Amino acid sequence: MEREPCLLCIPDISGFTQFMSEIDFELSSKIIPTLLNQIIYSNQIQLKVSEIEGDAILFYRSGSLPSLQELTEQCQNFHQQFYDQMVLLQEKYIDEGKNLDLPDILGLKIILHFGYEIAPVQIGNRIKLLGEDVILAHRLLKNNIPFDEYILFSEALISHYRGREINWHLNWAELMTSKTTMDHLGEVRYSYIKLHPKDSP
Repeated sequence: MEREPCLLCIPDISGFTQFMSEIDFELSSKIIPTLLNQIIYSNQIQLKVSEIEGDAILFYRSGSLPSLQELTEQCQNFHQQFYDQMVLLQEKYIDEGKNLDLPDILGLKIILHFGYEIAPVQIGNRIKLLGEDVILAHRLLKNNIPFDEYILFSEALISHYRGREINWHLNWAELMTSKTTMDHLGEVRYSYIKLHPKDSP
């Protein structure tokens, strides 16, 4: 397998387990795919889909990183399109007699990581990503961030941008830092910002 530098992006629906337990299966099986499709259609920076994993999408982009502005604008667009679609779904199903409060249950968190230990492998008609960095990105979904909607930047990713660029393009939100310890991977540091609907840089 030939390894190559790769951006990993995982938009993940928070509140998914609660939603699936509280909403009847027929309705949830319409809403969740619609929201995931909206995220996919909102892709503006040539990310490719590797996997769709129930409540999350694994996007990747090989080669050089996009600018921090492009990356944060893409994440904000994912988030805003997700919320706009929830509003439309809520209106649709209220008209059908369903009492839903989707924005109170569901939200979106986005994991961003850049690594070199990634090997794209074709399995069937999909590209499967293998490597330690793929494991790390997935494990970052389990973190100690105290709110449900955010963009998480791994240290391996944020280190590719200069301090001035970070301050300029993330000045619309407080950039916080934390760390976690992962089995076999050790201490992993990351930064994060809270997301809100209608946020803009």
